[in-house]
Amino acid sequence: MTLIITLFLLLTSKGEFQNLDIPTFKEKIIDNQVVLIDVRTAEEFEAGHIPGAINIDWYGSDFLQKAEQVCTKDKPVALYCRSGKRSLAAAVKMTRSGYQVLNLKGGFNTWQEAGEPVTRYEVETFHTNSGKAVWITLIKHGSLAISYDGLSIQVDPVSGLGRPTDYAAEFPKADVILVTHEHGDHLDQTALEALTKESTRLILNGTSAKKIGRGEVIGNGETWTLPKGIILEAVPAYNTTPGREKFHPKGNGNGYVLTLDGLRIYIAGDTEDIPEMENLKDIDIAFLPVNQPYTMTVGQCAAATRMIRPKVLIPYHFSDTDLTGLQELLPGQKILFRNMQ
Repeated sequence: MTLIITLFLLLTSKGEFQNLDIPTFKEKIIDNQVVLIDVRTAEEFEAGHIPGAINIDWYGSDFLQKAEQVCTKDKPVALYCRSGKRSLAAAVKMTRSGYQVLNLKGGFNTWQEAGEPVTRYEVETFHTNSGKAVWITLIKHGSLAISYDGLSIQVDPVSGLGRPTDYAAEFPKADVILVTHEHGDHLDQTALEALTKESTRLILNGTSAKKIGRGEVIGNGETWTLPKGIILEAVPAYNTTPGREKFHPKGNGNGYVLTLDGLRIYIAGDTEDIPEMENLKDIDIAFLPVNQPYTMTVGQCAAATRMIRPKVLIPYHFSDTDLTGLQELLPGQKILFRNMQ
């Protein structure tokens, strides 16, 4: 109690944050109205968190600096921790720094007890050239979520595939949705509808746009500029092995390269180790599919990695493919083996 009184007294000259109950807090975090920050440890966060949250550990010595990378003082910041104590301290610090702050009373424990939605996915954190954080949520199969500078990007969101995902409950509405091609494990109307708000940009290949009757078409070789200065490149994705060309014909599907403040992320889509990969330069993170016979074998994935030379390889979309031996084929290569079946 003494701590709480002290914290409130500290705010008298700097304004106050709002302590909100669950219904009010939930209303505020819908549709990206705020920047939602979970101030618990990374281990607590990965065990389960409120959908759309970004993890910045309050115990980290650089808490405020990391918060500054994703928050602006013209948009409210919503905080929570396990029981409300850490987020209360963080609320004081951020309010004194000029932020508009909302704090969840009772924290994550109260949120869970009320039966509110909880997301449990692996989240990888990377940093741009200027130190801005980029969070990549590894949902499943070919589905990824990228959070950067307050922007929400979804790639190939799909609801089913044995690991059902309730996008409406588990993720904020997207600012940008990228679809690589028209197959049902990459293009899903239910997921698109759940993630779309009035300002959402749906960007896809031509066949996907024709199939659903909407969206902005980008083709192989095109480069666009997205919000926050993000550079989007559409690159080829296709099969080359005789007999497999029918799965993903050349010139149809896209892979995507996203450049976020110098950080380059390659999302290959459905492809084999095609010669165009030699043209990919300075890739920091590469998502390569290993789902034979539709995409790459383990050997082809290794060959593609040697062409691309990414700092980090994350095999994805691998279904039942046995990835044993991939590290042996790529000595010295950093590989993150994650549950991306």
